[in-house]
Amino acid sequence: MFSRNKNTSKLDLEQHELLENAQKRVKQKKRLYTHFVVFLVGSVFLVLINKILKYGQEYNWFVWAITFWGFLFVLHIFNVFVTNKFMGNDWERSQRERLVEKQKKRIAELEKEIEQELKLPTAIESEPKNKLL
Repeated sequence: MFSRNKNTSKLDLEQHELLENAQKRVKQKKRLYTHFVVFLVGSVFLVLINKILKYGQEYNWFVWAITFWGFLFVLHIFNVFVTNKFMGNDWERSQRERLVEKQKKRIAELEKEIEQELKLPTAIESEPKNKLL
């Protein structure tokens, strides 16, 4: 009876974590798609300003603006689809576990040092007592 509750709570935590991760991914992709639509509309708007409204008509400046914006969009795509695979939840979990292990190892080393420091004075004190007896 008690083991069932523990298993279900563990499953609930895992399911909750999976649900949160899925929601984060959906938000990332939704922002990317929104960025794409804004990029398309903005690009058309820049071309219209330059060609139809004849603002800075002597030079096609919209090409540079769209190229820069396109570069930012490619970075956004890279961040959502490539970086997330290499530095996603699994990577974060492994890094966290590695750091925790390093901390545990360091704490164990410090505890050994403290024990050695505490044993040395007591060993020195016990020697004169033995000599007196």
